[in-house]
Amino acid sequence: MKTLVIIAHPHLDQSRVNLSWMKRLQEDTSITVHDLYAVYPDGKIDAAAEQKLLLEHDRIVFQFPFYWYSSPALLKEWQDIVLEYGWAYGSEGTKLHGKEFVIATSTGGPAAAYQAGGYNQFSMSELTKPFHAMANLTGMRFLPSFTLQGVRTLTDEQIAESAEALVNYLKQQM
Repeated sequence: MKTLVIIAHPHLDQSRVNLSWMKRLQEDTSITVHDLYAVYPDGKIDAAAEQKLLLEHDRIVFQFPFYWYSSPALLKEWQDIVLEYGWAYGSEGTKLHGKEFVIATSTGGPAAAYQAGGYNQFSMSELTKPFHAMANLTGMRFLPSFTLQGVRTLTDEQIAESAEALVNYLKQQM
């Protein structure tokens, strides 16, 4: 199974978690790592090139820090530009049908903050529903997310362990 990890972090060089994850993912030859902010520093996305990448892979992963209850802006722009009507959805838009989709995300706040009655009032499952809806609309199979929470308090060793766990998770046949 060929896996494409689309990373969206506007300050990846300052990220302990997402940078660690990316470096570990790059060591695995069965995983293609695609850093949107590095490829498109001007924000001008090449839809044809991105669609070609999607077609070449069986599992699509969005990796991002959880920003304001969603993804960083360039990933949303990517969705708007790349997932075109007639290509990704609509009666003729079947190019992604049957592919698997995973979210790999991190939160600064602890898991307890992301539940009913918690600081943020909603679970991660509830907050990531738009991504699930996107997968459904485009014919992809939404797989359980890989989420690391409370990252502000994690040691370097815990972050390295999470990077290894992410690679293992993405290599599983689900």
